[in-house]
Amino acid sequence: MSAHTPHAHPLTDHWLGALDIWLLAEGKHQRPWEKLGAHPTTLNGQAGTAFAVWAPHARSVGLAGDFNAWVSQPMTRQAQCGVWVLFVPGVGAGAWYKFDVEGADGQRMLKTDPYARETELPPGNAARVCATFAAQPLQAAAGTAPSGTSGSAAAPRPAHAPAHSPGNGQAAMAIYEVHAGSWRRPWGPHTTATWDDLTHHLVPYVAEMGFTHIELMPVAEHPFYGSWGYQPTGLYAPTARHGGPEGFRRLVDAIHAAGLKLIIDWVPAHFPTDAHALARFDGTALFEYADPREGFHQDWKTLIYNWARPEVRNFLVGNALYWIEQYGVDGLRVDAVASMLYRDYSRPDGQWVANRYGGRENLEAIAFLREMNDVLQTEAPHAVTIAEESTAFPRVTGPTADGGLGFTHKWNMGWMNDTLAYLAEDPVNRRWHHNKLTFSITYAHSERYVLPLSHDEVVHGKGSLLNKMAGDRWQKFANLRALYAWMYAHPGKKLLFMGSELAPATEWNHDGQLPWELLQDPAHAGVQRLVRDLNHLYRASPGLCTRDSDPGGFQWLVVDDADQSVLAFARLGHHPHDTVVVVANFTPVVRHGYRVGVPRCPPPVFSTADDGAEDGAEAGCLWREVLNTDSAHYGGSNLGNQGQVLAQPIAMHGQAQSVSLTLPPLSVIWLKMQPAPDAIEPLAA
Repeated sequence: MSAHTPHAHPLTDHWLGALDIWLLAEGKHQRPWEKLGAHPTTLNGQAGTAFAVWAPHARSVGLAGDFNAWVSQPMTRQAQCGVWVLFVPGVGAGAWYKFDVEGADGQRMLKTDPYARETELPPGNAARVCATFAAQPLQAAAGTAPSGTSGSAAAPRPAHAPAHSPGNGQAAMAIYEVHAGSWRRPWGPHTTATWDDLTHHLVPYVAEMGFTHIELMPVAEHPFYGSWGYQPTGLYAPTARHGGPEGFRRLVDAIHAAGLKLIIDWVPAHFPTDAHALARFDGTALFEYADPREGFHQDWKTLIYNWARPEVRNFLVGNALYWIEQYGVDGLRVDAVASMLYRDYSRPDGQWVANRYGGRENLEAIAFLREMNDVLQTEAPHAVTIAEESTAFPRVTGPTADGGLGFTHKWNMGWMNDTLAYLAEDPVNRRWHHNKLTFSITYAHSERYVLPLSHDEVVHGKGSLLNKMAGDRWQKFANLRALYAWMYAHPGKKLLFMGSELAPATEWNHDGQLPWELLQDPAHAGVQRLVRDLNHLYRASPGLCTRDSDPGGFQWLVVDDADQSVLAFARLGHHPHDTVVVVANFTPVVRHGYRVGVPRCPPPVFSTADDGAEDGAEAGCLWREVLNTDSAHYGGSNLGNQGQVLAQPIAMHGQAQSVSLTLPPLSVIWLKMQPAPDAIEPLAA
C-alpha cells in the first residue's frame, strides 16, 4: 500500500441515504453495522473503503491508517445524525486504521472504531478493514445510495429452521461453558489456541461428551486478558487472540456440522475505561452516563452504558443481532443483568440516583433489555437469550407484552447456591439443611431456568467443585458424582463449566489449561464417564426435559426423610413410559430395602401370557436402573439393584405401587419405567 495519502471523497450523500440518516438519528437502524465502521465498496467504479463513525459532539474527526502513513485525513460530518464519513479509494480489506477525534473538550485521541469487525492483537488497538460481507456499490447521484435497512448489503444470512420455540422449555439443553484461551493450549504452555484449533479439538470433544451446546465466554475484543472477555472494547470483532473473523466463522460452521449449537456470552452491562475505546468517545460521556453515580461501576471500575440514549441502545441491540445474523450464533447469555436492573446495585446510600418515580429500578435498562429481546424474537426467532440474573426480579422470562423482560431462559442462582451449600455440609449435619434441596422446587417453574455450575464457582478463592464437597477423598468424589446426577434430573436446563468433568482439585487458571493429565487417575476418569453418560441419558429421556417448565412434569415421592437425607421424585413426560424416578441418598450409609412409591405402569399394549388379567392394571412395572453414580464404572463402590427392580402392589408415598431399593452411599440412581415383564420380550443378558 502506498504511503501517499489517497484522494478521499466526502460521502455524506453517497454512503448515507436519507433513510439511513433518519434511522441513525432516531436510534432505530435495525442493522447499524451495515453503515457504520469500515466497508470495502466502490464509488463511480473506483474500489475503496467507506468509513463512518458516530461522534456528534466532536470538533473534528479524521482518518489515520497504514494507507496514509497515519497522517489524519479530514472526515465530513452529517449534522442530523452526528456521523462522520469518508471514502478512500484504493483501500481494501486488511488495511489498519483509527479515528483521530478532536473532542468537545479540545483533547485529541486516536480512537478504535466502535464498529470494527476485526481488530489488532492486544495490546495493539487499531481496527482493520474487514470484508466479512460485501457492500453494494455507491452511486454518484445524491439520494440514491442504498439504505441498508433491509440487510441486502450483507452476505446471505444463515437460514435457521427452529426445531422448537426457544421459550417452551421442551428441548434438552446441556451447555459446556468454555474459556477459549485455557481449554487446551495445543502448542505449549505459552501459546493460545486459534479458532481453527478449537474447531479441530474442542468441537469433536464436546460432541462426543454428549453436550448439546457450547457456550463461549465473551469472544468480543477486550484489552485485558484477565477480564476473561467481560470488559470488552470491540463488541463487533472476535478477539484477535485466536485469529481473524473467518476463523471464528469456521468454528461456528463446525459446531453446527457436529449437531451442536453455539451460545456466546454478551456484555451490555459495562465497558472498560481504556482511553482508545468508548470512554468519552467524542470528548463527552457519549456511550456512558455522565454522572458517575449512574455511569461508573464501583465493583469492576468500569463504565456503564447510557441505556437512555437511543443511539447507544441501537449500538447494543444491533450488536446482539449482528452475532446471530453475521456469524450464525444460536444465542446470547447476557452477563450481569442484575447490575443493570437496579440503580443501587452494589452502591451505598447517597451514591445512586433514583428513577423518575423515586424507585431503584433502572427503567432505561429494563426498556433496553425488552427491546433487545423483541428484536431478536422477531428477526431471529431461533435464538435463545439467557439472563444471568441473581435476584428475584419478576418475569425475567415472561413475554414483554405481559410486562416481562422477554428472555428465553434465566440462570437459577438460588438452586446453585443452596445445592453447593448443602453438599459442603458434613453428612451428619445434612438433616438440618434438608430444605436447601427441596426449596428450589417451590419456584422451579416460575421461570424457564438454566442450572449453572459455571466458571464463577471455581475462581477467586472459592475452590474447585470437588473441594467444595464434604468428606475425605472418596466421599468428595461420591458427593460430586451425586451432585451432577441430581442436577441433570432437577427441572431446568444444564450448564457445566469446562473441566468440571475432570473433577480437578484446583481452581481454574486462565493462564494455564485444563489438567487433562488427571484422566490417568481412575477416579477422575470415572467422573468424566459419568458426565458423558448423563448427557446421553438426559437427551434420550423425554421425561427429564419435555416438561421442564410445567409443574405437572415433577412429582415428589420422598420429600420429608430428612433424618436419613433421602429424597425421591418422578420426572414425567407426555407419555407414561417417559417417566424417570430419581432417588438420592446423601449420606455415606448404605440403605437396604428402602421402599419408594412409584407411578403405576399403564396397561400393556399386548401380552404374551393369558393370565386372565383384564387390563394389566395389577401388573407391576419393571424399573430399569439406568444410572447409578456408585457404579464402579464411575469410581464408586458398585452397590445397587442389579440393574432393575420390579414394582409391587404395595402402596407407598401416595402411589399404588412401590419398589424396594438398595441405596448406595452418597449416590443418586435413576430408574426408567419399562412395560411389565409379561408384556415385553425378555431382557438381554
